[in-house]
Amino acid sequence: MSKGNTFENDLLKLIFNATAIGNIADNAASSPLTNLYVSLHTADVGEGGDQTTNETAYTSYGRVAVARTTGGWTVTNNSVSPVATISFPACTGGTSTITHWAVGTASSGTGKVLYKGTMTPNIAVSNGVTPQLTTASAVTED
Repeated sequence: MSKGNTFENDLLKLIFNATAIGNIADNAASSPLTNLYVSLHTADVGEGGDQTTNETAYTSYGRVAVARTTGGWTVTNNSVSPVATISFPACTGGTSTITHWAVGTASSGTGKVLYKGTMTPNIAVSNGVTPQLTTASAVTED
């Protein structure tokens, strides 16, 4: 069973922009998330994984916080993209090939993966490389 298009868009706005879905869901928790955390991975996180699953480990890597607002994410037509380029810390040692990215709930540790996807093209990380997700990077709700 699939969701209706309007609800798919509403769900993305709830998750990424903290926008309530009238008469269904709101953002009134005692301490709702104000940021979502984007992580980079060397293989698929899988359906049962968390943000540490296959997470890259190049020297100086860290997850990037993106505001859970319309200033952080654009939601249109059942698709969400970052408002601005997301730049990760530059590699200062080691190598890695980034094949996937995820949006989750924690700045470090075993955060819950909300959405995940492939990185196309893959990013070969080595000393001096700054991995980025552009505004063309998208998550789609189906």
